Amino acid sequence: MSWFYRTVIRPALFTQPSEEIHNRTLAALSYAARRPALCGIIETCCRAPELPVSLFGLRFPNPVGLAAGMDKQAAAVPVWRSLGFGFSELGGVTWHAQPGNPQPRMFRAIADEALVNRMGFNNGGARALADRLSTWRDQGRWPDHPIGINLGKSKITPLEEAADDYANSFRVLWPHADFFVVNVSSPNTPNLRQLQDKAALDEILVALQQVNAKQAKATKIGKPKPILVKVAPDLTFEALDEIVELVGPRQLAGIVATNTTIARPVTNDARLKQIYAETGGLSGRPLRARSTEVIRHLFQRTKGAVPIIGVGGIASAADAWEKIKAGASLVQVYSGLVYEGPGLNRDIVQGLRWRLEVEGMKELRQAVGVNVL
Repeated sequence: MSWFYRTVIRPALFTQPSEEIHNRTLAALSYAARRPALCGIIETCCRAPELPVSLFGLRFPNPVGLAAGMDKQAAAVPVWRSLGFGFSELGGVTWHAQPGNPQPRMFRAIADEALVNRMGFNNGGARALADRLSTWRDQGRWPDHPIGINLGKSKITPLEEAADDYANSFRVLWPHADFFVVNVSSPNTPNLRQLQDKAALDEILVALQQVNAKQAKATKIGKPKPILVKVAPDLTFEALDEIVELVGPRQLAGIVATNTTIARPVTNDARLKQIYAETGGLSGRPLRARSTEVIRHLFQRTKGAVPIIGVGGIASAADAWEKIKAGASLVQVYSGLVYEGPGLNRDIVQGLRWRLEVEGMKELRQAVGVNVL
């Protein structure tokens, strides 16, 4: 399937603008998600084998997840499991609905298998997302893998009011997800990355954990939801260390490493230069090495005590294996799915199972960080 996608389907898709084909593809997946028979057909072709991982008190059928940004509106929640994902992260979502940045705002760097986007958290707001998630559950279409939600800050909200903005979204969405990711690292909302500063991030996490404790106490579940922080690849190791210092005091469940980068690779290709001149975050193959470097540092710094979700430049089992050996317990894909197609997740999981067998390992956790410790 991967060969057919790359040689036949992808060239046809890439004749259309990036955001346009993204929206059309998501609309088609949303249509399929509402029809069990179609989901069954997709599952027959794409479902990945089992490679279970237990983390955050949750069971992941396999370690390959959908990264945030692909399904911001929860338009296709049931279909991601059929496509072989072991978990899916929806959003980013903000408290206030917002259109995002002006179009065009997504660009393909095809020769480098990369994307540049400046979407700007375009979404219908936290309350609309909560309603849609409730509908999926009421219809009996909830997937049997963990669902995460990526929380962003509304563009109209001043930085000094960011904690309340995140907390409002978290409060409304708390019943509808298994874990949450605090996104303070997108480069596409003005000044958002300033919230990675230790004091600013601490204020946000305090507000979220207050909501977390209150919501947990008010429900039969009786336990708070796991909260993770997504970091930028452009942070210095010293800045990453300051975020790590908040893990214990603010009961963070883990770190997602990394978001897109504002850096650009050196190239002599005129077309790539034109794409890389666009403002926005770069994802895909050029991000792979830096993402892995950040994962390795975080794993070393925490001595493996803090779970890491690795994301950035994963387009094969070898890429995922690299992230896992550097310290990632789970991985996520986005750009790789665009370039490799719907068989990617199955191929990655099959490849990971093969590598575990070759290494004489029975569980994926045995491979986590083996190149570091």
